[in-house]
Amino acid sequence: MNGCDEVWPTLAHQPELKPGDVHIWRAVLDQPAAVCCELELGLSADERTRVARFHFPHDRWRFTVARGVLRQIIGAYLGVQPDDVQFKYGRQGKPALDAGTPPRRLCFNTSHSRALALFALSRDRELGVDVEYMRAVPDAAHIAERFFSKSENAALKALPPEQQHEAFFNCWTRKEAYVKAIGDGLSRPLHGFDVSLSPGEPAQLTRVDGDEYEAHRWSMLDLAPGPGYRGALVVEGECPHLACFTFPLPGGIEQ
Repeated sequence: MNGCDEVWPTLAHQPELKPGDVHIWRAVLDQPAAVCCELELGLSADERTRVARFHFPHDRWRFTVARGVLRQIIGAYLGVQPDDVQFKYGRQGKPALDAGTPPRRLCFNTSHSRALALFALSRDRELGVDVEYMRAVPDAAHIAERFFSKSENAALKALPPEQQHEAFFNCWTRKEAYVKAIGDGLSRPLHGFDVSLSPGEPAQLTRVDGDEYEAHRWSMLDLAPGPGYRGALVVEGECPHLACFTFPLPGGIEQ
């Protein structure tokens, strides 16, 4: 299934997120110091502790911007201040809204690669999102042998060499998005399920070991969040009404 196209508008107002909708926001994490400091003001004490643990300054600022933007997005949908948003974490670290946040069901997931972050939100369905910068991967064949399924490896090797780089990232982002959607990576090793990967082929979860119905429980969509980036969304149930936006920050999309 296809997802967002190349147009990710910056909006002047917060869009309404209706049941059945999925909204995806992209944000550039490399921002001026003034923007980073402003976003840091909305972080919780434990988030500031996490910021302090990063060794490199660019990692500290990227985490600050990512978490600050997430708080602003969720706060706007719920009608609360960013610093009133409270998080809890699943066994594998998947974040969700804590009971201290207004009790209106809102599912979300985040991903970032280099300086680009994606934030996916739904009112009523679990979801997972992944984004990767399509860098050169000299050991791609070894990674695929270790983490992809047998059928995925066979499909990858059958492609012309000039298509294998794109196919590798198609497979990787789709698998990561599914694992994040279910929220328990240990229960679904990456080689324990199949996804489509050939360039031009619709994104699809095709098989899950030990559960013939699981693959039909999810929809999978491709995302094109910026030049050189590959993204994927997995959402519970039928294909959603999808809308993609750019969060208003000064920095531009990294080329």
